[in-house]
Amino acid sequence: MNAALEYLLAALLLIGSGFVLVGSLGLVKLSDFFKRLHGPTKATTLGVGCILLASIGYHAWIGDGLGLREILVTLFLFITAPVSAHLMSLAALKIGLQRRPPRPDAETGGVSGREPDEAGH
Repeated sequence: MNAALEYLLAALLLIGSGFVLVGSLGLVKLSDFFKRLHGPTKATTLGVGCILLASIGYHAWIGDGLGLREILVTLFLFITAPVSAHLMSLAALKIGLQRRPPRPDAETGGVSGREPDEAGH
């Protein structure tokens, strides 16, 4: 395989993995529902897109063709992620969701009555 193509595919994989990691951390760590919604819909979508582009490039280079599966996954991902994010944000606005739901209480196993602070603690 051409060294330049290997570096390009490796860069796409690293960039895609970085975006997926940042999107996943954003989903877990951000304090507000609307902020947390951006993690999987923006960064993770871009990360998975980069990984799928690397897969398409690899399969095209070894002679398997362009990879219809990867193209279809990419197409469906870029169509469904914005639509689902839009619908989730509309539903959250309709029910008046403003903050993160309370965390489960470690001692009782139930939901604690206190609201999380701005840092999410």
